[in-house]
Amino acid sequence: MKTLIQVIEIWTPDAAGQLLESGGGLYGAVPALGAVSGSMCFGRGEGLPGRAWEAGQPILLKDLQGGYFRRAEAAKAARLSCAVAMPVYLDDRLKAVVVFFCGDNPEAGAIELWRNDPRVTPDMTLRDGFYGSMAESFASASGDTYLSRGAGLPGLAWQKQTAVFMDDLAKTPKFIRSEEAAAVGIQRGLAIPCPVPSHENYALTFLSTASMPYALRVESWMPAASGGSLERAFGFCETEGKLSAGVALAAVPCAATIEAAFTGAAPSLWQAGDGQPGVAGSRAMAALPIMADGAVSEVLALYI
Repeated sequence: MKTLIQVIEIWTPDAAGQLLESGGGLYGAVPALGAVSGSMCFGRGEGLPGRAWEAGQPILLKDLQGGYFRRAEAAKAARLSCAVAMPVYLDDRLKAVVVFFCGDNPEAGAIELWRNDPRVTPDMTLRDGFYGSMAESFASASGDTYLSRGAGLPGLAWQKQTAVFMDDLAKTPKFIRSEEAAAVGIQRGLAIPCPVPSHENYALTFLSTASMPYALRVESWMPAASGGSLERAFGFCETEGKLSAGVALAAVPCAATIEAAFTGAAPSLWQAGDGQPGVAGSRAMAALPIMADGAVSEVLALYI
Protein backbone atom coordinates (compact mmCIF):
# COMPACT_ATOMS: atom_id res chain seq x y z
CA MET A 1 0.00 0.00 0.00
CA LYS A 2 1.38 3.40 -0.99
CA THR A 3 1.44 6.15 1.59
CA LEU A 4 1.15 9.93 1.36
CA ILE A 5 4.53 10.19 3.11
CA GLN A 6 7.00 8.44 0.82
CA VAL A 7 10.36 9.54 2.19
CA ILE A 8 11.54 10.73 5.62
CA GLU A 9 15.03 12.10 6.12
CA ILE A 10 16.96 13.65 8.99
CA TRP A 11 19.48 16.49 8.86
CA THR A 12 21.61 17.20 11.93
CA PRO A 13 24.00 20.06 12.83
CA ASP A 14 27.70 19.31 12.45
CA ALA A 15 30.11 19.58 15.38
CA ALA A 16 30.79 23.26 14.61
CA GLY A 17 27.10 24.11 14.28
CA GLN A 18 27.73 25.58 10.83
CA LEU A 19 26.17 22.99 8.52
CA LEU A 20 23.38 20.43 8.42
CA GLU A 21 24.65 16.97 7.52
CA SER A 22 22.69 13.90 6.53
CA GLY A 23 21.54 11.88 9.51
CA GLY A 24 20.08 9.17 7.29
CA GLY A 25 16.78 8.66 5.59
CA LEU A 26 14.01 6.22 4.74
CA TYR A 27 14.00 6.33 0.94
CA GLY A 28 12.03 3.16 0.22
CA ALA A 29 11.39 2.82 -3.50
CA VAL A 30 13.45 5.92 -4.39
CA PRO A 31 17.03 5.00 -3.41
CA ALA A 32 18.38 7.38 -6.07
CA LEU A 33 17.23 10.33 -3.95
CA GLY A 34 19.05 8.84 -0.98
CA ALA A 35 22.22 8.44 -3.02
CA VAL A 36 22.12 12.12 -3.98
CA SER A 37 21.24 13.31 -0.49
CA GLY A 38 23.81 11.31 1.46
CA SER A 39 26.73 13.40 0.24
CA MET A 40 25.04 16.78 0.65
CA CYS A 41 25.12 19.37 3.41
CA PHE A 42 23.23 22.63 3.93
CA GLY A 43 24.19 25.93 5.50
CA ARG A 44 21.67 28.30 7.04
CA GLY A 45 19.20 29.32 4.37
CA GLU A 46 20.41 26.71 1.87
CA GLY A 47 17.93 24.24 0.42
CA LEU A 48 14.80 23.22 2.24
CA PRO A 49 16.49 21.97 5.46
CA GLY A 50 18.62 25.12 5.62
CA ARG A 51 15.61 27.38 5.10
CA ALA A 52 13.76 25.75 8.01
CA TRP A 53 16.92 26.13 10.14
CA GLU A 54 17.31 29.81 9.28
CA ALA A 55 13.60 30.60 9.71
CA GLY A 56 13.36 28.63 12.96
CA GLN A 57 9.98 27.23 11.92
CA PRO A 58 8.43 24.48 9.77
CA ILE A 59 8.30 25.17 6.02
CA LEU A 60 5.99 23.55 3.47
CA LEU A 61 7.33 23.56 -0.09
CA LYS A 62 4.65 22.75 -2.66
CA ASP A 63 6.84 22.86 -5.75
CA LEU A 64 10.12 20.95 -5.78
CA GLN A 65 11.00 22.02 -9.31
CA GLY A 66 11.93 25.61 -8.73
CA GLY A 67 13.34 28.14 -6.31
CA TYR A 68 15.79 27.09 -3.63
CA PHE A 69 15.18 23.31 -3.63
CA ARG A 70 18.52 21.74 -4.55
CA ARG A 71 17.45 18.21 -5.52
CA ALA A 72 14.82 18.99 -8.15
CA GLU A 73 15.99 16.47 -10.75
CA ALA A 74 16.09 13.59 -8.28
CA ALA A 75 12.69 14.55 -6.84
CA LYS A 76 11.15 14.67 -10.33
CA ALA A 77 12.56 11.24 -11.22
CA ALA A 78 11.09 9.88 -7.96
CA ARG A 79 7.70 11.54 -8.66
CA LEU A 80 7.81 13.51 -5.43
CA SER A 81 5.66 16.62 -5.57
CA CYS A 82 6.06 18.42 -2.24
CA ALA A 83 7.96 18.36 1.02
CA VAL A 84 7.72 19.80 4.50
CA ALA A 85 10.72 20.50 6.73
CA MET A 86 10.16 20.40 10.50
CA PRO A 87 12.94 21.64 12.77
CA VAL A 88 13.23 19.82 16.10
CA TYR A 89 14.35 21.97 19.05
CA LEU A 90 15.24 21.18 22.63
CA ASP A 91 14.65 24.57 24.23
CA ASP A 92 16.49 26.89 21.81
CA ARG A 93 18.96 24.28 20.53
CA LEU A 94 18.37 22.74 17.11
CA LYS A 95 18.62 18.96 17.32
CA ALA A 96 17.64 18.13 13.74
CA VAL A 97 15.52 19.03 10.76
CA VAL A 98 13.12 16.29 9.65
CA VAL A 99 11.95 16.41 6.02
CA PHE A 100 8.84 14.56 4.84
CA PHE A 101 8.46 14.04 1.07
CA CYS A 102 5.10 13.26 -0.48
CA GLY A 103 4.25 11.82 -3.88
CA ASP A 104 2.18 13.17 -6.74
CA ASN A 105 -0.68 10.66 -6.56
CA PRO A 106 -4.00 12.49 -7.14
CA GLU A 107 -5.72 10.25 -4.58
CA ALA A 108 -3.49 11.57 -1.80
CA GLY A 109 -4.91 13.61 1.06
CA ALA A 110 -3.51 16.87 2.35
CA ILE A 111 -0.66 18.38 4.34
CA GLU A 112 -1.31 21.52 6.35
CA LEU A 113 0.85 23.85 8.38
CA TRP A 114 -1.02 25.83 11.04
CA ARG A 115 0.35 28.81 12.98
CA ASN A 116 -0.62 30.97 15.91
CA ASP A 117 1.04 34.35 16.32
CA PRO A 118 -0.26 35.69 19.65
CA ARG A 119 0.77 39.23 18.66
CA VAL A 120 -1.81 39.12 15.88
CA THR A 121 -4.59 36.75 16.97
CA PRO A 122 -5.39 34.31 19.79
CA ASP A 123 -6.36 31.74 17.15
CA MET A 124 -4.48 29.29 14.97
CA THR A 125 -4.82 29.85 11.22
CA LEU A 126 -3.63 28.06 8.12
CA ARG A 127 -0.09 29.10 7.20
CA ASP A 128 0.16 26.85 4.14
CA GLY A 129 -1.37 23.71 2.70
CA PHE A 130 -0.86 21.12 -0.02
CA TYR A 131 -4.08 19.64 -1.37
CA GLY A 132 -3.07 18.09 -4.71
CA SER A 133 -6.13 17.66 -6.91
CA MET A 134 -8.49 17.74 -3.95
CA ALA A 135 -11.73 19.69 -4.35
CA GLU A 136 -11.19 23.42 -4.01
CA SER A 137 -13.97 23.58 -1.43
CA PHE A 138 -11.86 21.85 1.21
CA ALA A 139 -8.83 24.05 0.62
CA SER A 140 -11.06 27.13 0.73
CA ALA A 141 -12.73 26.01 3.97
CA SER A 142 -9.31 25.42 5.53
CA GLY A 143 -8.11 28.88 4.61
CA ASP A 144 -11.19 30.44 6.20
CA THR A 145 -10.89 28.48 9.46
CA TYR A 146 -9.83 30.05 12.77
CA LEU A 147 -9.04 27.58 15.54
CA SER A 148 -8.90 28.54 19.19
CA ARG A 149 -6.52 26.68 21.48
CA GLY A 150 -7.99 23.17 21.88
CA ALA A 151 -10.31 23.43 18.88
CA GLY A 152 -9.98 21.17 15.87
CA LEU A 153 -7.13 18.78 15.14
CA PRO A 154 -4.31 21.37 15.05
CA GLY A 155 -5.78 23.28 18.00
CA LEU A 156 -5.79 20.14 20.15
CA ALA A 157 -2.14 19.41 19.32
CA TRP A 158 -1.33 23.03 20.24
CA GLN A 159 -3.19 22.76 23.56
CA LYS A 160 -1.90 19.34 24.59
CA GLN A 161 1.59 19.69 23.09
CA THR A 162 1.26 16.07 22.04
CA ALA A 163 0.47 14.33 18.77
CA VAL A 164 -3.28 13.95 18.16
CA PHE A 165 -4.84 11.26 15.97
CA MET A 166 -8.43 11.26 14.74
CA ASP A 167 -10.25 8.57 12.76
CA ASP A 168 -13.48 8.87 10.78
CA LEU A 169 -13.19 12.65 10.53
CA ALA A 170 -16.52 13.02 8.76
CA LYS A 171 -18.26 11.89 11.96
CA THR A 172 -15.97 13.53 14.50
CA PRO A 173 -17.49 16.68 16.05
CA LYS A 174 -14.07 17.89 17.19
CA PHE A 175 -12.92 18.07 13.57
CA ILE A 176 -14.24 21.48 12.54
CA ARG A 177 -14.27 20.73 8.79
CA SER A 178 -16.00 17.34 9.01
CA GLU A 179 -18.57 18.13 6.32
CA GLU A 180 -15.93 19.26 3.84
CA ALA A 181 -13.77 16.24 4.72
CA ALA A 182 -16.61 13.86 3.94
CA ALA A 183 -17.14 15.50 0.56
CA VAL A 184 -13.56 14.84 -0.57
CA GLY A 185 -13.04 11.46 1.09
CA ILE A 186 -10.68 12.49 3.89
CA GLN A 187 -10.86 9.83 6.57
CA ARG A 188 -8.05 10.18 9.11
CA GLY A 189 -5.86 12.92 10.47
CA LEU A 190 -2.69 13.32 12.50
CA ALA A 191 -1.52 16.61 14.05
CA ILE A 192 2.02 17.10 15.35
CA PRO A 193 2.94 20.09 17.53
CA CYS A 194 6.10 21.86 16.37
CA PRO A 195 7.66 23.84 19.24
CA VAL A 196 10.00 26.62 18.05
CA PRO A 197 12.20 29.11 19.94
CA SER A 198 10.01 32.10 19.03
CA HIS A 199 6.71 33.15 20.57
CA GLU A 200 4.76 31.50 17.72
CA ASN A 201 2.99 28.14 17.86
CA TYR A 202 2.90 25.65 14.99
CA ALA A 203 1.15 22.38 14.22
CA LEU A 204 1.70 20.12 11.21
CA THR A 205 -1.21 17.98 10.06
CA PHE A 206 -1.45 15.04 7.69
CA LEU A 207 -4.93 14.21 6.36
CA SER A 208 -5.44 10.97 4.44
CA THR A 209 -8.02 9.24 2.30
CA ALA A 210 -9.02 5.59 2.61
CA SER A 211 -7.08 4.70 -0.54
CA MET A 212 -3.84 6.38 0.55
CA PRO A 213 -3.01 6.71 4.26
CA TYR A 214 -0.31 9.17 5.34
CA ALA A 215 1.56 6.23 6.93
CA LEU A 216 1.03 2.50 7.36
CA ARG A 217 1.05 2.76 11.13
CA VAL A 218 1.38 5.46 13.77
CA GLU A 219 2.15 5.07 17.47
CA SER A 220 2.55 7.52 20.33
CA TRP A 221 4.90 6.47 23.14
CA MET A 222 4.93 8.26 26.50
CA PRO A 223 6.42 7.61 29.94
CA ALA A 224 4.30 5.25 31.99
CA ALA A 225 2.53 6.72 35.00
CA SER A 226 4.70 4.55 37.24
CA GLY A 227 7.82 5.99 35.58
CA GLY A 228 10.90 4.25 34.29
CA SER A 229 9.55 3.01 30.97
CA LEU A 230 7.60 4.03 27.89
CA GLU A 231 4.20 2.71 26.97
CA ARG A 232 1.89 3.21 24.01
CA ALA A 233 -0.51 6.13 24.47
CA PHE A 234 -2.34 5.52 21.19
CA GLY A 235 -1.79 3.76 17.92
CA PHE A 236 -3.45 2.97 14.62
CA CYS A 237 -2.44 0.50 11.94
CA GLU A 238 -3.88 0.24 8.43
CA THR A 239 -3.93 -3.57 8.69
CA GLU A 240 -4.69 -4.09 12.39
CA GLY A 241 -6.89 -1.06 13.11
CA LYS A 242 -6.83 0.65 16.48
CA LEU A 243 -3.91 -0.46 18.66
CA SER A 244 -4.21 -1.04 22.38
CA ALA A 245 -2.90 1.62 24.72
CA GLY A 246 -0.72 0.73 27.71
CA VAL A 247 1.47 -1.77 25.84
CA ALA A 248 5.06 -1.74 27.12
CA LEU A 249 7.72 -0.53 24.70
CA ALA A 250 9.76 -3.72 25.12
CA ALA A 251 7.01 -5.60 23.28
CA VAL A 252 7.68 -3.98 19.87
CA PRO A 253 10.48 -4.96 17.43
CA CYS A 254 11.93 -1.45 17.08
CA ALA A 255 11.92 -0.58 20.79
CA ALA A 256 15.59 0.43 20.79
CA THR A 257 15.01 3.07 18.09
CA ILE A 258 12.07 4.61 19.96
CA GLU A 259 14.04 4.57 23.22
CA ALA A 260 16.98 6.27 21.47
CA ALA A 261 14.74 9.09 20.26
CA PHE A 262 13.44 9.58 23.80
CA THR A 263 16.76 9.50 25.64
CA GLY A 264 18.72 11.37 22.95
CA ALA A 265 16.05 14.01 22.25
CA ALA A 266 16.67 13.54 18.53
CA PRO A 267 14.90 11.75 15.66
CA SER A 268 15.95 8.17 15.03
CA LEU A 269 15.35 5.76 12.13
CA TRP A 270 14.69 2.03 11.95
CA GLN A 271 14.76 -0.29 8.95
CA ALA A 272 14.18 -4.01 8.99
CA GLY A 273 17.30 -5.88 7.92
CA ASP A 274 17.49 -8.78 5.49
CA GLY A 275 15.54 -11.69 6.86
CA GLN A 276 14.16 -9.55 9.68
CA PRO A 277 10.37 -9.31 9.91
CA GLY A 278 8.78 -5.92 9.40
CA VAL A 279 5.93 -4.43 11.39
CA ALA A 280 2.45 -4.86 9.88
CA GLY A 281 3.71 -4.62 6.32
CA SER A 282 6.18 -1.82 7.01
CA ARG A 283 9.93 -2.24 6.97
CA ALA A 284 10.86 1.32 7.98
CA MET A 285 10.00 3.67 10.83
CA ALA A 286 10.92 7.17 11.98
CA ALA A 287 10.83 7.92 15.72
CA LEU A 288 10.22 11.62 16.27
CA PRO A 289 10.66 13.16 19.76
CA ILE A 290 8.11 15.77 20.78
CA MET A 291 9.31 18.33 23.28
CA ALA A 292 7.46 20.08 26.09
CA ASP A 293 8.90 22.18 28.92
CA GLY A 294 12.49 21.58 27.85
CA ALA A 295 12.32 17.78 27.72
CA VAL A 296 11.04 14.94 25.55
CA SER A 297 7.45 14.22 26.53
CA GLU A 298 6.53 11.80 23.75
CA VAL A 299 7.94 9.86 20.81
CA LEU A 300 5.83 9.58 17.69
CA ALA A 301 6.58 6.52 15.56
CA LEU A 302 5.64 6.75 11.86
CA TYR A 303 5.89 3.55 9.82
CA ILE A 304 6.07 3.88 6.03
